[in-house]
Amino acid sequence: MHWTDDDSRIDWQALSHLYRIAPLGDKSAEWLKTAYANSRYKCFVYDGDAVIGAGRALADGVDCSYLCDIVVHPGRQGLGLGRQIVERLRDLSTGHRKIILYAVPGKEDFYRKLGFRRMRTAMAIFGNEAAAIEGGIVDGD
Repeated sequence: MHWTDDDSRIDWQALSHLYRIAPLGDKSAEWLKTAYANSRYKCFVYDGDAVIGAGRALADGVDCSYLCDIVVHPGRQGLGLGRQIVERLRDLSTGHRKIILYAVPGKEDFYRKLGFRRMRTAMAIFGNEAAAIEGGIVDGD
């Protein structure tokens, strides 16, 4: 496996496909290219020429780093690759006053083992609120 933070050789269509099969939603190649370009930290994991894992963090350099879009190929899940991606992004974010993420419902214990704690005051506005409610990400009250 090869790890890099260089996005110059990313096949954005292949990365989009990876998010779909993971399954972490339908994120277009253009959407991903923009999101990763605007992220302070990023990492990509390759097996040969195939991207098998990725993640990014939006960060301001001092106060907050937000880890997001952590993805691992379904055939590689359960082997520690997701943990390594999160640890790498967390370590790159060292020095920020807070490092945050929101988890896919049911994955909270995975992130708890990596040092993350449940927030009691997080609030959000989602572009597709109905989907966020249905997915268990936010309460419908």
